[in-house]
Amino acid sequence: MKLYIYIAGILVMLAATSLSAQDDLDSYLRIAAQNNPGLKVKFNEYMAALEVIPQVAALPDPQLAFGYFIEPVQTRTGPQQFKLSASQMFPWFGTLRTRENIASELAKARFESFEEAKSDLFHQVRSAWYNIWFNKKAINITRENIEILNSIQQMVLVKVETGVVSPVDEYRIEIEIGDLRNQIALLLDQQYVLEVMFNNLLGSINNGAVAIPDSITTSDFHLSKQVALDSISVNNHLLLGLDLKSEALRYKAEEAGKNSMPGFNIGFDYSIIGKGENSLSGSDAFVFPRVGITVPLYRKKYRAMVQEVIYRQEANRSEKENRANMLETLFEKGWKEYTDAGRRIDLYKQQLQLADKTLDLLVTDYTTGNTNFEEILRMEKKLLNYNLELEKAGSDKQVAISFINYLMGK
Repeated sequence: MKLYIYIAGILVMLAATSLSAQDDLDSYLRIAAQNNPGLKVKFNEYMAALEVIPQVAALPDPQLAFGYFIEPVQTRTGPQQFKLSASQMFPWFGTLRTRENIASELAKARFESFEEAKSDLFHQVRSAWYNIWFNKKAINITRENIEILNSIQQMVLVKVETGVVSPVDEYRIEIEIGDLRNQIALLLDQQYVLEVMFNNLLGSINNGAVAIPDSITTSDFHLSKQVALDSISVNNHLLLGLDLKSEALRYKAEEAGKNSMPGFNIGFDYSIIGKGENSLSGSDAFVFPRVGITVPLYRKKYRAMVQEVIYRQEANRSEKENRANMLETLFEKGWKEYTDAGRRIDLYKQQLQLADKTLDLLVTDYTTGNTNFEEILRMEKKLLNYNLELEKAGSDKQVAISFINYLMGK
């Protein structure tokens, strides 16, 4: 009966605590997004990829040359003393634009890698948060179970003192209470470890206590199985990144073709002429333009460039197919865990009610001397187990929903 009152109180408080619980979790997600060092790595890699775009889109640096004639070359107007040259190389038309497109698509792929890391981090934070909540819940449930045993113990002591039952019943209940106290000590140690792991996910310097509500609302997944699977194939960040890499390879093939075309070089020469034999200053010579061309004679190299891209495109297609298969397998596993958690919630709610009724009857019968005390202890263990399993199923359900959302790129 005490358990009924406890469950009813929890249900009343759910409406008031669910919003606060979600606010706490959302706050932790924001902290993790800002401070997690692994996520910062992915973000800085994306920012570095953006800086590649202006590099590949720029023309090659112009070349400047200065020449000094140790033995001046005599010209009609005077000896050549110095020579200045400048030139600029221009690749085949559209080559720079193609390289810019390649770098742009690769930068977008880096961004999808960052989004994938963020989704994974959020799933880890949510999972760790629910694990901490369940561990805290297990501590409270175990303590409440000790209180139940203490109340039963008082009844046993009365019966022992009156000589109705053997002191063995008292020893048995002491053993049970000792085991539960040891379990609480273990759970407290585990709580500390879980909170350290959680704070590390947040990138927090100080391992402070994690804000955990007394109860949470177990929500349902609102999409059908097929809709969720379709969403994964469209929105998963790993698949989107492979699509962007495929687009970059398409531009890479285009670049390979343009590299096999000639390049152009335009420049000028400026010669400084000294005084001639008549002690008169000669006229400086200015030559513009000077036009050159690069001839791509080694065709084998350019054919290899094209073939390399073809192989990479085929590898990318196979990687996407393999990744899609792996994601489907992971989704099926996550969906199984979600549905299994829902079944367990329904089961343990019923089992918990039956166990509570049975324990009340057994205690009543024990007072009249019609029940073996071992039956009370056995049912008390079942009551504790069903209570813990009910809360674990609720936690597992939320973790499964979080995992499915992660696969969907959320």
